[in-house]
Amino acid sequence: MTLFSPRVLRARRPDRTTSPTVDVPLLTVIALLAVFGLLMVYSASIALADGPQYKSYGHYYFVIRHTLFLGLGVLAAGVAGLIPMKAWEKMALPLFVVATLLLVAVLIPGIGREVNGARRWIPLGLVNFQPSELMKVAMMLFAASYVVRKKDNMSEFLRGFLPMVVVVGVVGLLLALEPDLGAFVVIASIAMGVLFIGGIALRWMVGMVGLVGGAGAALIWFAPWRRERLFVYLDPWKPENVYGSAYQLSHSLIAFGRGEWFGVGLGSSIEKLHYLPEAHTDFIVAVIGEELGFVGVTLLILAFAFVVWRAFEIGRQAVAMERLFNAMVAQAVGVWLGAQTFINIGVCLGLLPTKGLTLPLVSYGGSAIIMNLVAIALLLRVDHENRNLMRGKQQ
Repeated sequence: MTLFSPRVLRARRPDRTTSPTVDVPLLTVIALLAVFGLLMVYSASIALADGPQYKSYGHYYFVIRHTLFLGLGVLAAGVAGLIPMKAWEKMALPLFVVATLLLVAVLIPGIGREVNGARRWIPLGLVNFQPSELMKVAMMLFAASYVVRKKDNMSEFLRGFLPMVVVVGVVGLLLALEPDLGAFVVIASIAMGVLFIGGIALRWMVGMVGLVGGAGAALIWFAPWRRERLFVYLDPWKPENVYGSAYQLSHSLIAFGRGEWFGVGLGSSIEKLHYLPEAHTDFIVAVIGEELGFVGVTLLILAFAFVVWRAFEIGRQAVAMERLFNAMVAQAVGVWLGAQTFINIGVCLGLLPTKGLTLPLVSYGGSAIIMNLVAIALLLRVDHENRNLMRGKQQ
């Protein structure tokens, strides 16, 4: 028997079933982002206990809780990843209804928890649940199922465009009452992104962008504190702004300035020492910029760019296999993570007005980190089903 005999060649030929059943590079980058986030939450929050607001919490309070939330998120993601996408398609509408009812419930006194004038949380003992984070997953699934159900009517006004405008409008109204403009921007981006990818007529898409933009402008104009944020964002270094509404933004920019190219070193941030508010949540990128510099922030952006790219590639593969719902869900994950990451980093860099949005997978947060991991699980589930279909296995 020679080296090139048919028997030897068959033995050396790789079996298709031995290839990975999961996107290993994507999973690796997600895990690195989560671990990096845990490290940066520890760095950004360890000094908070020295201040009067958190003096009873202890130095490790936030990192311990973030570790707990990551554990709960991994557990929730594991359960979500075991459910076939066909089942998720059937659950899309009921889940959306539940998420909407929770947005209503959070506004009811005695149920919703109010913090600094905002009513966004439902207390659940040791944790506070934020329904707007669940709505991001619910909108993602609902919009994907809507495209599948209306694929033959997407170019029509009454059947394709108007129902989704009404849905987004209702969700937007509930979020405006909390108020939570940042969540509304992300949820509207998810809905519009899925509709655009799903083939809605361009004229209706432009109209929807105009409606959402107009609604956002109205919310800003008729809310003095939002209007003030917009104006100070345009000139954060004006003396009365630096010590007023632009205090947070100005210290974020100072942090980036101190970081220069390679940063001052991990754990050596000055701005996190009670100068920069929300350093472990909304403005964690500023701490990253100060401690790891331009290089560290660039690598972080590249990691998110890779995740978004893989989400759209996985969606493209699902389209090729005629799994439209799967494709819409995968690409909705890309829209969600891409939009929220862009907004968060843009705010920290002073490119966008200040909004209360966390950096996905990195910032401290309970509901947010859990829902981020559930979204990633759905993306990996779509990829898993793609790979099984390529092996000839039916889902």
